[in-house]
Amino acid sequence: MPRPTAPAGRPDAPRLLVLRALGLGDLLAGVPALRGVRRAFPGHHVVLALPAALEEAALATGAVDAVLPAEAPARGVPALDGWRGPPPDVAIDLHGNGPESRDALAALAPRRLLAHAHPDPSLPRPPVWCPHEHERARWCRFLGAYGIAADPDDVRLPMPAAASPAPGAVVVHPGAESASRRWPAGRFALLARRLRAAGHRVVVTGGPKEDALVLDVAARGGVPVRDVLRGGLPFGELSALVARASLVVSGDTGLAHLAVAHATPSVTLFGPVSPRLWGPPRDPRHLALWKPGPPGDPHGVLPDPQLLRIGAGEVTAASLTLLSPLRVRNG
Repeated sequence: MPRPTAPAGRPDAPRLLVLRALGLGDLLAGVPALRGVRRAFPGHHVVLALPAALEEAALATGAVDAVLPAEAPARGVPALDGWRGPPPDVAIDLHGNGPESRDALAALAPRRLLAHAHPDPSLPRPPVWCPHEHERARWCRFLGAYGIAADPDDVRLPMPAAASPAPGAVVVHPGAESASRRWPAGRFALLARRLRAAGHRVVVTGGPKEDALVLDVAARGGVPVRDVLRGGLPFGELSALVARASLVVSGDTGLAHLAVAHATPSVTLFGPVSPRLWGPPRDPRHLALWKPGPPGDPHGVLPDPQLLRIGAGEVTAASLTLLSPLRVRNG
């Protein structure tokens, strides 16, 4: 595994390790906390432990200096055996609230460890885990207990330097990590067809293992081959696509968080997790569609019943509302 290195000209800089070995949406939801850490420790070399595939995205936040590749088992905690050199000066657990993530960091013998499961005994009020708290607010409040200020609305990413493969298009992203968060492909196809009929260029995207889904939605939605983006775009290209899109429509996935990070109008379909926990900030550019009901399993193998209650007509209307100031035509 690659070894994190000290900043150029500062070989003796103390190192700070943050653990958040999760997906793209989790990384982007953690940006406000990461930026709070960056400001609180300006002289440290900040290393973020997360999956190697997210290295480009992590560095694009401007909040970290290097990445420690850390592949977690399904819904688990990775071993941090790729760490080299002396123990970290500070280790921060932004991964979870249990002893497993705390223990992974504690095994490196950091001088100071910040974790829900390992509160600093000097704190008069140690951080408390609140299960119904929004993800961005949770980690900012956690850091606040340690005297580190972080703003949960500090989510924006800089405009990518890369060119978009489809500037001004509506990005339709039908995939999601778990089936419980996947709105039916037929409804995404109907949405694509209606948006194209209204004069908007539509591109369909998916992750590296979602080619069959992407091709199905595109074929049924009448999307031409040139606007079918298969295989999972590299982060730089995906970021440019989203940043220069007219709209992003997706389930509760990393792409929805990327739209928020670039202030691109978005319609996000929620279920089984409420937008109160993972939704966008209050902003008229971002519409979160959600049918209240009993909480479901975010890792379930069947589409969530609340998600299925969202109809194609409702999503089309929300999309056209956000697109109404635009006059983007199919090319």
